[in-house]
Order: sequence, then C-alpha cells, then structure tokens
Amino acid sequence: MSAVQRHAVVAGAGIGGLTAALALHRKGWRVTVCERAPGPAAVGAGIVLAPNALRAFDAIGFDLTRAAGRTLPAAMGLRRPDGRWLSRADTAALAARYGGPPLAVHRSVLADALAAVLPGGTVRYGVEVTSVDGADGFPVVRTTAGDLDGSADLVVAADGIHSPLRRRYFPDHPGLRHSGETAWRTVLPAAASPAGAVTAETWGRGERFGVVPLADGRTYVYATAVAPEGYRPADVRTELLRRYGTWHDPIPALLERIDPAAVLQHDLYDLAAPLPRFHHGRLAWLGDAAHAMTPNLGQGGCQAVEDAVVLAHLLDGTGSGGVPAALAAYSAARCARTDAIRVRARRAGRVAALTHPLAVALRDLAVRATPARAAHRALDDIFDGFTLPAGMGGAPAGVGTRW
Repeated sequence: MSAVQRHAVVAGAGIGGLTAALALHRKGWRVTVCERAPGPAAVGAGIVLAPNALRAFDAIGFDLTRAAGRTLPAAMGLRRPDGRWLSRADTAALAARYGGPPLAVHRSVLADALAAVLPGGTVRYGVEVTSVDGADGFPVVRTTAGDLDGSADLVVAADGIHSPLRRRYFPDHPGLRHSGETAWRTVLPAAASPAGAVTAETWGRGERFGVVPLADGRTYVYATAVAPEGYRPADVRTELLRRYGTWHDPIPALLERIDPAAVLQHDLYDLAAPLPRFHHGRLAWLGDAAHAMTPNLGQGGCQAVEDAVVLAHLLDGTGSGGVPAALAAYSAARCARTDAIRVRARRAGRVAALTHPLAVALRDLAVRATPARAAHRALDDIFDGFTLPAGMGGAPAGVGTRW
C-alpha cells in the first residue's frame, strides 16, 4: 500500500456502492460515497441474498444477520395459480448443498447495516456525481455540490441501471432493452404477514406473484405482468386484485393488506448487449451500471455484491499507480460471469412470461418433471460460482477468507 492513503469516490449508495465502500475501507482506502437521494430510503422492496452473495459478504467480514435477523422459511419453490407446487425445495437441503441458505431482507435494512459500519460522513446524501473528467489520469469528480476537492485515485460507478457514467463512456452502446414486463413490489409489516409462509413464486399466463418472508418477520411481495412499456394503472389495488385476486392462498389476503402508496412499480429492463469492459482508466462500473439484468434469477443485487468484493480484493496491495491494471483485471474477472447470468436471466424471464395456454401447460409439465437434484445442479454455477481471483498485489485467491 502506498504511504499516502488512497481515495476512492463511489457514485451511488445502493447495495453495490455501499458494499464497495465497505470493502475498500477495510483495505485502508479513504472513501467518499455520493448519493443523489436526500437521505436513506425508508421504503422499498426486499432482496434475496443467495449463498454466493453471502459468501462475498463473509469475505469482507460483514455479518448481516446481526441487523436483519435470522428467521428463515421452511421451504421455497414454484406454484401454479391453483396452489399446486411445480417444484419445492427444503431450506435445509439448500443450506446443506451450498453451505448456508439464502437470506431475504429489506433493502433498507441491508443498506443501513452497510452504512453503519462505514466511518461517519462517508456517505454524502443529496450529492449526485454529474461527470468524471480525466479518468485516464487522476479523475476529477464533478457533482451537483461542486467538484470534489482534489483528484481521486479511483472512481466507482455504482450509479444504477440508467447510469449516466455508462452512457458517457460507452456512447455507442445500445443501452437498455425492455423485457416486455412491468413489476409491482412492496413489503408488508410483520403484523400483516401470514404465519408459516414459505418463499414461493406462482406462475400464471404472462403473470407471476412472489411471496418472500423476510428475516425480520415482514413479508416481501411482488408481482409481474406482461404489459407495454410505461403502463401504469390508475388504481394499484384494483389492478392487482383483478390479476391475482383469485389465485391460491395467501395471495388474496396479502393483496387486501397492501398499502397502495407503498407499492413500487417499475418496468423491467436489462442491458441490450454486454459492455466491452467494466473499466476505463481509473473508473470502474459495477452492479446495474455494468450489467443490468432482469430479476428472474434473483441475482442483480447478488452480482453487485460480488463485483464490489472482487474489485476491492484486486486493488489490495497495489499502489495508486497500479489502479488501472487492477481495474483491467477486475474486468477480466467479472465480465464473463455477469454476462452469462444476464443472458440466463433473460431466457428464464421469457419462459416464465409465456402466455399461450399450450405453451404454459408444457412449461409447467417440464418444471414438474425436472428432478430436484437436476434443478439444484442448474444453480450450482451461480450459488457456488463466487471466487476471489489472485490479487494484483500478492493477495491470495480464495472464497471465504475473512479480511
């Protein structure tokens, strides 16, 4: 490490940006996180952290269960609108196969827990990074509050799916592709959550509904539907009841308990094509800014966590002059894995969003006929795929070593 403390600027205080800030901080960096929102989000959705993301967190010594709780559903799987299970897996079996079960938490709980272990003043709310000049040398970071003092050794673009920094540095990239679906998401308080709920996603014809018990006792619910881009119903509750109100329990009861004002709706997008690389000079992209993907595999946030931990690992032990080479190694380590998952998520979404009755019947039959062991093997490369490459400054490769 160089004698002068290196400075990293992170654009965006989402899950990927905050994880990068923590990982870099624990490697001795001074970190400034610029977030355009005026403060931490009080509302939002849930996130399921798969075993690969939890292993990445373990690699930086971050234990989320202290803040989020440890309540786990007994099972998870896919259902039909009449309630029949298409596939089902016990949580204990997943834990035995992957060394631990997935953990579902509220996004705000995760963000707050990450921010809480950063030095005070690291995150600057209400400050948006508008541009980064001179990324080939020592970048100058321009924000809505003025230029940041001094140049940065590293800038991390964690500025989301509509990343302005991605558009600036990759002007010929085709950008985002609309998946043909829209999604609604909300979190119900513990008092309104059904007892004994399991994690399940129900597939209909061009419609899906998910129920995810969170570790703190609340319930995350989401729904997707094939709909034109920009579709926004006038009455959210009426729309959801029309689409899902006759589906199996506990879906109708959950819909009656939602607060329409707390329901988020977003059209679903992914990158139309992969980025050629995740770096430019001293500027690195991660998460949705680098490889936006549809949520069909539940890996968008998980891959952002992996990105952040691998990035900090490769920067470990390098002086300021070694940053560009470390970022090139980061691109080499992350591009192929994240793009394979992006493409796989797109394909999974196409299957889940089928609308023709015959196609839906064949899809459901195929899912039911797939042995549980084969279904698990299909996830092994994702859940067991997190690795730390050999570090640029001599840091060893590995998976679960604490920092």
